[in-house]
Amino acid sequence: MMKCSVIKIPAGAPHDMSGLKASAEEGLFRPEEVVAVLGKTEGNGCVNDFTRGYAVMALKDFFAGAVKGGAADISYVMSGGTEGVLSPHFTVISRSGQAGLASERERDQDQSQDQEQGLITGGPKSLAIGVARTRDFLPEELGRLSQVDAVAEAVARAVRDAGITSLQDVHFVQIKCPLLTAEQIYDAHSRQVSLVTEDTYKSMGYSRGASALGAAAALGEVERSALREEEIGVNWDKFSRVASTSAGSELACCEVIVFGNSQSAEGQYHIDHAVMQDAIDGAALQGLLDRYPGEELVQVLAKAEADPDGVIRGRRHIMLDDSDINHTRHARAVVGGVLAYVGGDPMIYVSGGGEHQGPKGGGPVAAVFRRR
Repeated sequence: MMKCSVIKIPAGAPHDMSGLKASAEEGLFRPEEVVAVLGKTEGNGCVNDFTRGYAVMALKDFFAGAVKGGAADISYVMSGGTEGVLSPHFTVISRSGQAGLASERERDQDQSQDQEQGLITGGPKSLAIGVARTRDFLPEELGRLSQVDAVAEAVARAVRDAGITSLQDVHFVQIKCPLLTAEQIYDAHSRQVSLVTEDTYKSMGYSRGASALGAAAALGEVERSALREEEIGVNWDKFSRVASTSAGSELACCEVIVFGNSQSAEGQYHIDHAVMQDAIDGAALQGLLDRYPGEELVQVLAKAEADPDGVIRGRRHIMLDDSDINHTRHARAVVGGVLAYVGGDPMIYVSGGGEHQGPKGGGPVAAVFRRR
């Protein structure tokens, strides 16, 4: 049976691997079982935030040396920006045992066999993790339906990889997606192809939005056949309640990590989610904490969004009008502060830019718990 674990480790800098080294030596995780690392790095979270790539380079070097024969294929998802009280850190996700099933038919057969053998008893579901990647994208595909479709296919594969049999058991889908750089825009011009935008910063939002809609399509939250390309980044009524997407220049594909629960998984960890209706909706996380009294809150995963209408609960905000500080940085600071207060810990994963990730101005929030 699959057994997953989640631990978070403080980082003194994007390249600081001392915490990972100490935790591995202490036996808190086994490097050969790590399938993904989520990171909060202390850059600006914008196009030129190279702390993300710096952290990935350091992580790859660490795992190459920590695993005999070289590290397995690990998904690295770095989110830049630790504004306000957010604390730089790495969330290390490990998985041992069965790594998901190749098809729905095989899942059903396997589950039936497990029931016959008494391996599935109807007890509590435990955390299950699945990972997948898309192919590399051409610049002209970003923010368009081709990206939506590729991400939808990857999310479906990640759900199968996790061995999750019900989409209702998917509680968080973290996607790292690419953005447009000046070099890529020049390449598109040379080939005389059109782009969704020629603004590198705006390309982050289009890529995040297309990726989120891909997750929504895969999970049945939106009808793919009814989705039009011109709705990406425009129609906020179409969104995912569990997708969290983050754009960066350090990759050309999309990295997908699915978090859910399954009775074919074992262990003390499990995950649940809620949806924040706006940036100060701390009650969403509090509701999750109230649902599991006495359990340890291991990690909080959330999206931060500046309401595009320019108001929060009828009050005007200036996040979209500030020419000195980008609105995604404002939003991370606000949501990070609210959730850190509710959960009692500022070392949480809060990613900015919530296009099609939760309702307009809000976003999904997930909590990983450990049963005592």
